[in-house]
Amino acid sequence: MADPATAPPPVAEATGIGKRFGATVALRDARISVAAGESHALVGRNGAGKSTLVNILTGLYQPDAGSLRFSGAPAPSFGDTDAWRARVACVYQRSTVIGELSVAENLFLNRQSPGALRPIRWRTLRQRAQDLLAEYGVDIDPAARARDLTVEQRQFVEIARALSFGARFIILDEPTARLDARGISRLFDKLRDLQRQGVAFLFISHHLQEVYDLCSTVTVYRDARHIVTAPVAEIGHDALVEAMTGESAGAAQPWAAGTAPASAAAAGDEGPELLSVAGLTLDGAYEDVNFSVRAGEVVGLAGATASGAVRLGETIAGLHRADTGRIAVAGRPVRAGGVPDALAAGVGLVPEDRHHQGLVANRSVAENATLTVTDQLGPFGTVLPSRTRDFAERMIEDLDIRTPGFATPVAALSGGNQQKVVVARALATDPHVLVAVRPTNGVDVRSKEFLLGRIRQVAGAGRAALIISDELDDLRACDRIVAMFHGRVVAEFDRGWRDEELVAAMEGVSRAPSAGASGTAGDAGPSEQER
Repeated sequence: MADPATAPPPVAEATGIGKRFGATVALRDARISVAAGESHALVGRNGAGKSTLVNILTGLYQPDAGSLRFSGAPAPSFGDTDAWRARVACVYQRSTVIGELSVAENLFLNRQSPGALRPIRWRTLRQRAQDLLAEYGVDIDPAARARDLTVEQRQFVEIARALSFGARFIILDEPTARLDARGISRLFDKLRDLQRQGVAFLFISHHLQEVYDLCSTVTVYRDARHIVTAPVAEIGHDALVEAMTGESAGAAQPWAAGTAPASAAAAGDEGPELLSVAGLTLDGAYEDVNFSVRAGEVVGLAGATASGAVRLGETIAGLHRADTGRIAVAGRPVRAGGVPDALAAGVGLVPEDRHHQGLVANRSVAENATLTVTDQLGPFGTVLPSRTRDFAERMIEDLDIRTPGFATPVAALSGGNQQKVVVARALATDPHVLVAVRPTNGVDVRSKEFLLGRIRQVAGAGRAALIISDELDDLRACDRIVAMFHGRVVAEFDRGWRDEELVAAMEGVSRAPSAGASGTAGDAGPSEQER
C-alpha cells in the first residue's frame, strides 16, 4: 500500500463547497476527492447537486464558499478557459461535437492552425488528428463528418479532444444513456485503458450496476450535500440506494427479474386487443413484425440500438410510415405516418430523447404538459389560460411533478421531473395504448420506480402499454417481452424470464428460453460455441 505521505495529491479535490441561487441552496458544505488514474462514481437523485458540482469543477460556476484544487494547485482564475481545459473536461450526455464539421476539425476546434492569421493546412490537420486518435486507440477516420458517427464514436472524439488539451481528469455525465450493451462494453474497455495511462474519471450515472462494473470509489450526494464516500466493493446495492434516497431499501419497490405485478391480462383474464401490429416492415429498420397488446397488459419490446425496436415504436406513434403492414388500435386501422392520426386513434408516446423530442425547453411546465390537448383548452381553437392552468395542475399532482409552479420553465426542472412532464403529456389524451421508449432514461432510482409504477397503472386502468427498452429494469415491469434483433422478432418471453436468456436474445445469441418463457430464440444468430 502506498504511503499517504508520498502519494501524489488528488487530481481534483473540492472541500466545503457552497452554492446558492437566490433562495435555493444548490450545494452545502459539499466535497469530493478524485485520485489520479481512478474511476470515481458520483451518484444521487435528480436535484441532489451533482450538476452544480460539475459546473464548479469545470469552471462554469464560481462557488460561494469552499476551495477547489487540481493536482495540489489552486483552481485557475474564473474565466481562464485555456487553464481550465488543461485540468478538466466534461463529456456531457448531450454531445458537444459539431455535426457539420469533420472529426479533425472537432478535435482541434479553434486550433486548426498555429495562429489566427496562418492558413489551415488540411493535410497536416488530418495527420495531427490521426496521431491523436491513434495515441488513445480510437479507430475513426479524421476526415469523416461528425454527423455520420455513432453516439459511441462521438464520445470517443470528445474524450480525445479533452486529452489533447493536457487534461487528465475527465467528467463523464451519463455517458451510457444512449448506448447499447456492446457500446457500453467498448466504452468501459477504453476507459480502463486510459486509466492505466493515468487518466482519472468522475463517472455520473443513474445505472447503479455500471458503478459496480467500472468504478473503484463512489460518492453519494443527497439534498445538496455530501452523504458518503466509500470503496465500491464495500458498499452494497441496498446501502447505496439508502444513501441516495434517505430511505431504507425496504421502502423501495423495484421489480425483481421477470416478476412484474400480475395484471389481469397476465393472470389469464384476457382483455380485448388494444394494439395489433401485423406484417409491419420499414426498409432498413425492421421486417415482418407481428405482435399484439391486450387491455390490462404491459408488453416489453426489447432490443439494442440496431434492433429496430425504437423505430417500430415511433412508427406506431405516427413518426414513420411503414412500407408494408397494418397497425390497429382498439380494432380500428391507423393510417400510417401521421402523428395526428395516431393521437386520434388513441396512441400516446413517451419519446426516446426528452431533450430533442419531448420538451420545448423555454416553455412552461403547463405548456409542455398540454401540447397534445390544446383543442380541449378553449372554444373555437382558442386556448384559455385558466383551463391550461387547471389541466396542468391536475397533471402535476397526478405525476408528482416537483416544480415551483405550473408556469415554471421546464428547463429549470431536474431530469426526473422533466421526464414526468413528458409522461404527463403522453397520458393527457387518456390513450388506449401508451408507447414508452426508454421511459426511465437519465432519471434517478426513485423517479424510475415511480414512472414504471405509473405505466403499470395505465394497464391497471384497462388500457395497454408498450415499453421499448434495452434496460432490464424497465423490462421487469412488463407482463411479457418481445425481443428483437436486427429488425426481426427473435423470441418471446412470459413472466419469469431470466436475465441471461433475454440478453442473449437481444444480442443475437441462440439460447432456448427456460420454463418461464415462451417462443424461440433459435434464429437470433450463432450460438456461443459458434461465435
